[in-house]
Amino acid sequence: TKEFYWTNHIKRKMRYYGLGEGRLKRILKTPQRKEEGIAPETIAVMQSAGTKKPTEIWLMYQLALRSASRQGGLVGKKKKMISAWRYPGVSPKGKEIPIPEDILEELKREKIFDKF
Repeated sequence: TKEFYWTNHIKRKMRYYGLGEGRLKRILKTPQRKEEGIAPETIAVMQSAGTKKPTEIWLMYQLALRSASRQGGLVGKKKKMISAWRYPGVSPKGKEIPIPEDILEELKREKIFDKF
């Protein structure tokens, strides 16, 4: 059973920012910070990276219902991985998440969310 669904958008961003699947799973498992995402019912998590030039790696995902298995198993939650990006520096806590404008435009253009 697959626990994650990776959108084409996040696959492109992983290549662009040099992020691996393992790194993003680690951020999801042990985030340093968790905020409400920019779209309805999304979650953004973050881990800091680097010490000399500190950056933050952000991951935005959504919990989606998984369809029942053929054997009549339980319906569970599947994580829809939406986007990932690096933020230069340290973002302020409790404020709106620092998502780059180009990513926002791509998410709107690709209509990844039902209501956005």
